[in-house]
Amino acid sequence: MARRDEQRFVEFVDAHQGRLRRAAFLITGDWASADDVTQEALVRMYVALPRIGQVESLFGYARRTVVNVAIDAARRRGTRERYEAKESVPPPLTDGAGAYADRAAVMAALGLLAPRQRAVVVLRYFEDLSVDETARVLGCSPGTVKSQTARGLDALRRALVEAGWHHEVELEVSE
Repeated sequence: MARRDEQRFVEFVDAHQGRLRRAAFLITGDWASADDVTQEALVRMYVALPRIGQVESLFGYARRTVVNVAIDAARRRGTRERYEAKESVPPPLTDGAGAYADRAAVMAALGLLAPRQRAVVVLRYFEDLSVDETARVLGCSPGTVKSQTARGLDALRRALVEAGWHHEVELEVSE
């Protein structure tokens, strides 16, 4: 690998590692798992760098790698096991979940979703990707994104209501 490519990769990691880690946290539900997922995704990217070449969006490739690593890790743990929040208070997020209590309720509800549904919801509503962009990241059709989003939001709504969330729960599928 050329020194120039390594330097480009180091600069990329410096610029985007935090955002990738945040996405990993939203998918996994805990910071330790997010660190592991982000690290593994970056290692995979580094190894593949000579093959990657000049991809249109290195960040898009990285985000897809993070999502794939997180989904793979969740599947390895089994479909019944869910990520558990750690006792430590996570760093503040600027994700629209609001106050810590609201964020905790949303994170707990996200933790009840199947890994792929959780990835779709995170990409659509926390990463603010369109249906088509989400489909590209996940390697599926836009129709699959829409159906997974609808099912995920329905499950989130039920979980939040059952948890006694005091806010009006209006989660809608948007284009």
